[in-house]
Amino acid sequence: MTVDGETIGEIGAGLLILVCAMEGDGEAEAAKLATKIAKLRIFRDDEDRMNRSLLDTGGGALVVSQFTLAADTSRGNRPGFSAAARPETGEPLVRHFAGVLEALGITVAQGKFGADMKVSLVNDGPVTVWLDTEA
Repeated sequence: MTVDGETIGEIGAGLLILVCAMEGDGEAEAAKLATKIAKLRIFRDDEDRMNRSLLDTGGGALVVSQFTLAADTSRGNRPGFSAAARPETGEPLVRHFAGVLEALGITVAQGKFGADMKVSLVNDGPVTVWLDTEA
């Protein structure tokens, strides 16, 4: 991941995690989500079944704040983002989320909050999973 041409974070095998803090979210939701992701069995085992977690594989986590996941496209053609947490709330929640992953023993690289980041991904699978603390 780069900002202004400078690499600010990278991992080897693992997960690219796009995180959107929503209005009303708190540290409890961030911690619950981080723990769920760390234990989510989405990596292949020796029998080629999705049966291993990030903790099992020793993979890293590239955590990128992505407020555009809160896009409301229900009216018109221009998305609204008012459901996303304000930056003064969202930034510490994303940092807390990453901190919980680190406390679980996962190597974490983070993006720069609010920056125009260039994120590169080699999608091995691909497996894409949407998680929501309200679901």
